[in-house]
Amino acid sequence: MHQRMLMGVLTAVVLFLTACTGSSAQEEIYDHLEKAVTLEETFREQQKPLVQLENKEQELYNQIIDLSMNEFDKIKELSKEAAGIVEQRQEKLKLEKESIESAKEEFDQIKPLIDDIKEENQEAKEKAEQLYETMQKRYDAYQKLYASYEEALKLDSELYQMLQKEDLTEEELQKQIEAINESYNQVLEANEEFNQYTEEYNQLKKEFYQALDIEVTYEEPAEKQETESKDEKSEDQSNKDDEKSSDSNE
Repeated sequence: MHQRMLMGVLTAVVLFLTACTGSSAQEEIYDHLEKAVTLEETFREQQKPLVQLENKEQELYNQIIDLSMNEFDKIKELSKEAAGIVEQRQEKLKLEKESIESAKEEFDQIKPLIDDIKEENQEAKEKAEQLYETMQKRYDAYQKLYASYEEALKLDSELYQMLQKEDLTEEELQKQIEAINESYNQVLEANEEFNQYTEEYNQLKKEFYQALDIEVTYEEPAEKQETESKDEKSEDQSNKDDEKSSDSNE
């Protein structure tokens, strides 16, 4: 099964400020960074319900492929239910994207402040620049992830519409399944890239705060969430296609 695991950025809680005291640019950067984390909260909140919806849809799909064409009414009923779950997943994905984009708008406000970091703290300035570049790459990676996942959902929706047609051919079904699996492979690749940049960002953020002599403690993001897709469709379907084909000819 495919696994969709999205990582969140670390929340830093200030215990004690040293070098940042009286340094407005650095304080403002800190405020923007942590507000961006807060704005990603909705993004993080979507992970668990997305997992639940994907698992529920997978269960429905498994029920559908276990049915013969003699039970077409049941296939149609379950396909409509699964299509409804795809719509719910699309809604969760939209909320996730809106959260990420609002966080990006907040984060981008640190750009003009980086040049205001005191020259004597060159290390902090360099870390801030690296931090900014890494977060831009992370957001770009998310856009790729979003586009890939959105395409996968579109194909899922098409599949459940197809399954409601009694004249659906084995060839048409297999072609759609292959397209879905390829789409989810792209989701996995984009997801790995997103998580890679998230890890790099979290490390750079720690180093940046250290360079500013900000003593902080970190609240770890929620545990990675795993979701299931239809990666096993081809394998499952290969055991059912002959069965359905023969049933349809009866």
